[in-house]
Amino acid sequence: MFRFIKLNKISAALVIGILLQSCNSQVESISITAKDFYKSVDLVTKIMVHDIFSPPVASRIYVYPNIAAYEIIAQKDTIYKPLAGQLSDLKPIPKLDSRRINVKLAALVAHMELSKSLVFSEGIVTHYRDSLYNIWKNKNIAEFTLSKAYGLKVANHLKDWMNTDNYNQTRTMPKYNVDTSDSSRWQPTPPAYIDGIEPNWDKMRLLVLNTASQFKPIPPPEFSLEKDSQFYKELIEVYSVNQDISQKGDTSKEIEIAQFWDCNPYVSVTKGHLMFATKKITPGAHWIGITEIACKKNNVVFEEAVYAYTKTSIALFDAFISCWDEKYRSNLIRPETLINQYIDEKWKPILQTPPFPEYTSGHSVVSGAASTVLTSLFGDQFTFNDDTETAYGLPVRFFSSFNKAAEEAAVSRLYGGIHYRAAIDEGLLQGRNVGNFVVRNLIMKKP
Repeated sequence: MFRFIKLNKISAALVIGILLQSCNSQVESISITAKDFYKSVDLVTKIMVHDIFSPPVASRIYVYPNIAAYEIIAQKDTIYKPLAGQLSDLKPIPKLDSRRINVKLAALVAHMELSKSLVFSEGIVTHYRDSLYNIWKNKNIAEFTLSKAYGLKVANHLKDWMNTDNYNQTRTMPKYNVDTSDSSRWQPTPPAYIDGIEPNWDKMRLLVLNTASQFKPIPPPEFSLEKDSQFYKELIEVYSVNQDISQKGDTSKEIEIAQFWDCNPYVSVTKGHLMFATKKITPGAHWIGITEIACKKNNVVFEEAVYAYTKTSIALFDAFISCWDEKYRSNLIRPETLINQYIDEKWKPILQTPPFPEYTSGHSVVSGAASTVLTSLFGDQFTFNDDTETAYGLPVRFFSSFNKAAEEAAVSRLYGGIHYRAAIDEGLLQGRNVGNFVVRNLIMKKP
């Protein structure tokens, strides 16, 4: 007498696949390369531009899918050390339960699944994912089915952890309160006068840092409109530098630098009675792009690419929390507001002022953090051509090191007319402190 067992669709497909493939010894393992990982991340970047995520939120969208992919790789590759037990509250992922699991494929599955859950345009990820699933299925259905199941299991494990990072709670917290009685406090800036972005980002759970204020920068120069004060001198510097740059014309070196590092997803354009947004990548996305450039130049394999992206995105994530902690503590007013009120009412900065307080410079902080991590991975003399912004009609720029790129990104905020000198210099130091802490305390490769 036979006992019939009811199989679900996945189990049935797996059994059929195994039976078919047992008759054909020529079936090869599914090949996954670093290029496949780049494509998955690049797709997320395109979606984030389309969906218009703020810079801090964009860092969250990058980091969790990368961590999921990395943890799967670390399960099998003896070179890499799992992040469980190193990142705040992260528990070990489910163990590999079969030698037939293709860990690279599983890592991609987990990356896509988490990415899909973090963006608004889920359908774009789903369409891309399903196209890959069809290819992989036809190549080796048994391996695909096992690997996919494991990747989804890990993705669900990471989702449970991700959902305890306080992000959902910050969605319900109070908005930034504009206090016009204090002339030193930040106020929304033209043309859209957008409310302060992510005023509660300092409440997010950190990954490596101990506290959001661990690398609290020195306070900005004391607010004063006295002409001999340090603050007023820095205000006049912004005005004077931008006046000089504007006189040189659109082809000046400084304008090229400012535009190259703009990375403002909130730029509003007014034409007549119409106002619309021009979509751009965030500063974190620019450094993720530089990570890809470095990986491609070094011809790294899949595992090395995941490692580099993950470490860089972790530094970016904690750097944004560190920076935003200071932004809404000092609540410093932007140069544009003061120049329009006290110096030149018709003056406009070369770049559009982003919608959050001035000190410290976000570009400076995240560039300092990312460049420090990338230097630890690829070396201090790593030269590269940065083509990250070519999609937005901007030329390729050459850099002799990641640190030089970070320094240019930082000073671009002065050229753009949106930051004082102190925010740039102290922000770069703050970011490098974050990056060095990540490098020293996050052990991702075994000796």
